[in-house]
Amino acid sequence: MSQPAYSRVLLKLSGEVLAGDQSYGIDPIKASELANEIKIVHEMGINIALVIGAGNIFRGIKAASKGMERVTGDYLGMLATIMNAISIQDALEKLDVETRTLSAITVSQISEPYIRRRALRHLEKNRVVIVAGGTGNPYFTTDTAAALRATELKAEVLLKGTKVNGVFDKDPEKHNNAKHFENINYSDVIRKNLRVMDMTAITLCKENSLPIRVFDINGKGNLKNILLGQEIGTIIKE
Repeated sequence: MSQPAYSRVLLKLSGEVLAGDQSYGIDPIKASELANEIKIVHEMGINIALVIGAGNIFRGIKAASKGMERVTGDYLGMLATIMNAISIQDALEKLDVETRTLSAITVSQISEPYIRRRALRHLEKNRVVIVAGGTGNPYFTTDTAAALRATELKAEVLLKGTKVNGVFDKDPEKHNNAKHFENINYSDVIRKNLRVMDMTAITLCKENSLPIRVFDINGKGNLKNILLGQEIGTIIKE
């Protein structure tokens, strides 16, 4: 097997991926499939941290648009990320992959508090680290949390696993003529307002020269092949 292209990565999964073929909730079969992909990477000796969104359960912005207080909605979204994190932890542990969930919101019965040095120590011990609870603050998305944690934990790349294979000029699920970018720089993503990640996350990655690889997480073997150096999806960098 080829040498991995990276030694430490942060994988950002959208919550919708965990729903599988359902439109809502957590599909244990899909969680198991994702855990298998992560296990393969883990066995390659790559340190891997995860941040998982909450769109399969709750969206604070959507709730706010219907009258809920935005701060309340965002905290509910953070709680939903913890539910997703525990489901992936369970699936990984069933595969004998040592995993730790660390949360920015204290839920001591099911997770450890997020402390940067503790997270780094878990990674050094070759444990998969799942970081839940977003940033612990309202008004920040899980994309921004992923960019922040990737920077804090010294990841070499932020991998954004979605349902489409990369960055397009418009939604490829709605437009057959959507243009795919194999590579694009941070400034063009911001200028073109490409909604692959929120602008705060893109800016944070730009300021820290952290490349972002956007790819289809549902493609079997995609995660492994990216970490072996294959050009899959879209790379965002300077």
